[in-house]
Amino acid sequence: MTTGLVFALTGAALFAMGVAGVVLINHLLRRILAFNLMGSGAYLVLVGLAQRLDVVDPVPQAMVLTGIVVAVAATALALALVRKLHALNGQLELPGDADA
Repeated sequence: MTTGLVFALTGAALFAMGVAGVVLINHLLRRILAFNLMGSGAYLVLVGLAQRLDVVDPVPQAMVLTGIVVAVAATALALALVRKLHALNGQLELPGDADA
């Protein structure tokens, strides 16, 4: 088992845990953390698959670095929106459906 495969499998597991968290958790801060966990899993898969025959491809590494920068900005925006929602209604959960 190569190092790249270990990274890819770990990334797939992290991505699956993040998807489960986004789908199953109603608390917005925890949902943001789960979304970040999904992103980290995707980055690990990209880095793991970028290694072929012990030669590292720099293009996926550059994509991962750019993705990390975008993820930090998106997380900051999401946290600001959650803070504003909390200031408006005092809750950290999305309102439920009226039909349910």
